[in-house]
Amino acid sequence: MACTAIPFSARSRLQTVADVGWEGGVGRGDLAGAAHLELVSGVVQLRPEDAMVEAMLRGWRAQQTARGLQEATIEARERLVRRFLVFTDEYPWQWGPGHVEEWTLSLTAEQHLAPSTVRGYQTDLRLFSEYLTDGRYGWAVACEQAFGQGMHPVAICHEWNTIAHLNDYEGSPEARPFTRAELQRFLDYADDRVERAVKAKRKGALAAYRDATLFKVIYGWGLRRTETSKLDVVDFGRNPAAPEFGCYGMLHVRYGKAVRGQPPRRRNVPSVMGWAVEAVADYVENIRPRFGCLEHPAVWVTERGGRVSPAEINARFVAYRDALGLPKALTPHSLRHSWVTHLTEDGVDRRFIQEAVGHRCDTSTAIYTHVSGDFMNTALRKALTPAFQLPGPYRKEP
Repeated sequence: MACTAIPFSARSRLQTVADVGWEGGVGRGDLAGAAHLELVSGVVQLRPEDAMVEAMLRGWRAQQTARGLQEATIEARERLVRRFLVFTDEYPWQWGPGHVEEWTLSLTAEQHLAPSTVRGYQTDLRLFSEYLTDGRYGWAVACEQAFGQGMHPVAICHEWNTIAHLNDYEGSPEARPFTRAELQRFLDYADDRVERAVKAKRKGALAAYRDATLFKVIYGWGLRRTETSKLDVVDFGRNPAAPEFGCYGMLHVRYGKAVRGQPPRRRNVPSVMGWAVEAVADYVENIRPRFGCLEHPAVWVTERGGRVSPAEINARFVAYRDALGLPKALTPHSLRHSWVTHLTEDGVDRRFIQEAVGHRCDTSTAIYTHVSGDFMNTALRKALTPAFQLPGPYRKEP
């Protein structure tokens, strides 16, 4: 029954690929993800085209796994490729650059995705295309042997049909740090919520105290939402360079933002704000035990014994921000920006700040602030020094 549903030529060619491997290139290609390792020999496929696609995706998964990429990254990339398959309604060996252009237009004009998001999608698609067209893996030869001359994958992502990464920062122009006055209002409001709950003898007093401290920690150590959510009590420790902070002199961030496909990056953030240390010490030692979750490792626990999620942090932040009438451009990440900006304005060494926030290059740190990079600051001083040394039309003589 199955044999009559498939042309003999297609069945025999697909089996031949698996039986004999591929020719050309630099050998048989025993790399993880090579075509001959994924195509099943001697099995009659009811739909050989679909079987080839699944073999390609299995091979790509094996290739990425061999490179040490995280499972979540691999799965996200595979979902993206499957979405592109549905969009084009064509097989990978039938794709062309025009398909990418149509898809990009759909993402930007119809779905209104940000350029950085579209470029990330294009990058994933480019990686899959490069994998299929790499002669060492044998997919081009496998497709021609299975489906006929000229039926093979080609490069589909090029300079002229993809979005270039031209700017260091591509976030919203409205994104900015808190001013010092705005920050004071925000933290004062969080503290007021605690006082109101205590006076009203409401059940939410503990949660309000937790949230007030949480926002102080985000700002006090320059953290991201996810990093904050995943903090454990044991992540705080002593710093011999700052013994006055006791057990809260250093914060070990174990779930820092990862390079794509890699594990989370760890970093140590020295404590620099004494008032923030006092706040978290009081919470951990006096308030957190009242949640009744002594065995739970998390710093931020819920009344039901769970861990506060990034979404919950965002929801509470938005509620406080909107109640104060602060600009909607301010987000939880603005607290991190504020830490960088305020320390820079106070003259703290830029290298110290860069290491503390986990930036690989100084330009990323500079984008967070209203202060220029080291080169620009040096050039500024050279430009200003003569101006202030020589008399000028706007300078009063003593």
